[in-house]
Amino acid sequence: MKTNKITQAIGALAILGMSVPAVAADQTGWFIGGSGGRAHATIAEKEIIADLLAAGFETTDFSTDRKDFGYKLFAGYQFNPKFAIEAGYFDLGTFDYTATTDPSGSKFGTLSFSGWNLDFVGTMPLTERAALIGRFGVHEGKTNTNFVGTGAVNVLTPHYQSKDFDFKIGVGYQYQISDSWTFRLEAERFRMDDAVGNAGDIDLFSMGVIYRFGARKHAPVAAPAPAPAPTPAPAPPVAATEQYCSALEMQFEIGQDSVERVNREHIQVLATFMTTYPTTKAIIQGHTDNVGTIEDNQALSEQRAQRVVDFLIREHRIAASRLSAVGYGETRPTASNSTVEGQQANRRINAVIDCANDMAGLSTLPARTTLAMALEFDANSATVDAKYHHQLENVAKYLHANPDLIVTLEGHTDNANPAMAQAISEQRAQNVADYLVNHFRVDRSRLNVEGFGATRRDTYNITASHRQDNRRVNIILGYPK
Repeated sequence: MKTNKITQAIGALAILGMSVPAVAADQTGWFIGGSGGRAHATIAEKEIIADLLAAGFETTDFSTDRKDFGYKLFAGYQFNPKFAIEAGYFDLGTFDYTATTDPSGSKFGTLSFSGWNLDFVGTMPLTERAALIGRFGVHEGKTNTNFVGTGAVNVLTPHYQSKDFDFKIGVGYQYQISDSWTFRLEAERFRMDDAVGNAGDIDLFSMGVIYRFGARKHAPVAAPAPAPAPTPAPAPPVAATEQYCSALEMQFEIGQDSVERVNREHIQVLATFMTTYPTTKAIIQGHTDNVGTIEDNQALSEQRAQRVVDFLIREHRIAASRLSAVGYGETRPTASNSTVEGQQANRRINAVIDCANDMAGLSTLPARTTLAMALEFDANSATVDAKYHHQLENVAKYLHANPDLIVTLEGHTDNANPAMAQAISEQRAQNVADYLVNHFRVDRSRLNVEGFGATRRDTYNITASHRQDNRRVNIILGYPK
């Protein structure tokens, strides 16, 4: 046997990992699995021909069957999301060759290879469900080699067998189908001894599945509890004590806990209500989607709720004694986490406040109108698409009609080019500002331009359309403070 390169297979698997829609598995514990596919060996043709020539035979024809079905069965333990150990049994099949000689005769040989292996497996997440894996291990392989001679070729020892320890390596791609099941594609190389003095390799290209024991199940999606209607106002108005009178709905970008500019108007509504009714209290509730570990999501939900509390105290002078922050992690979804839209809906803040009889405070103040729109861009492009020209004209008209308004242009991008992300996000926002100035004579001093690179995602960059959603400029209009 001789080495047979698997570079093309490694490259193909890497490309597949980058392009297949993809939560990297966060389970730990025991798992079992199996896979099967094509095994390929390179017959040591030159060595065999040289051996026949040394015995007085010239080889006139040499044919081989280098492929067979191979499989492996294994069990393992996942120590953390990036490291596991696997042990199992493999059978790589049988390979053969036929050498036709002069003087007239032939030599027929077969080789079969099986054994036990122990591998260390590393995982590199690509997306929330997809990951590349790499393995390095050792195996105890058993090789059976048989020879048959015809005509002038006489085989003195028709059977050889060897058992030896050697190493193996591999790369692969895996996709988490569910909490318990994971699909794998792999390319592996087994170093082996063919029992007659030739060392070489057998490659196995396989697909299979693994089953994880005790994988945690995400909490079932629960419908949100309807909010009771506010208590009708008696005369004179008196603040009531019943809760769930108002809910503040505020969504977050992926992995973020900061209060974005576009959400500050919603908080202003809550602040107005609490200022109007100084005896009311509010519980700020933080929630997440189910991406990531339970512990991380719990911490993130608490951070989000606390950020809103801090913002109300700092910016709106609401007494800290009237506010409390609670995080529920991923335990209270309002939509299905199986879709990107559902995940986005679950990354939210709710505010539960005491009821008051006069609900006027829940209307946005007329002097603080905030509008928002998003312009999408092609990959690595900062050109303002013509389809947005009419909308930008409407924005300009609105600005001319409301001379006290200011505009913030927030540029964003996907994760396709980290080196250019910040620059291209700033350029996108700047190009929108230039368009408003050059085409509609908007005063540049009213335009604030900011770039955030790929740090603020609306979606998980899974598909082309999701990446398109993240390549955007948000236009936020509001009055200066």
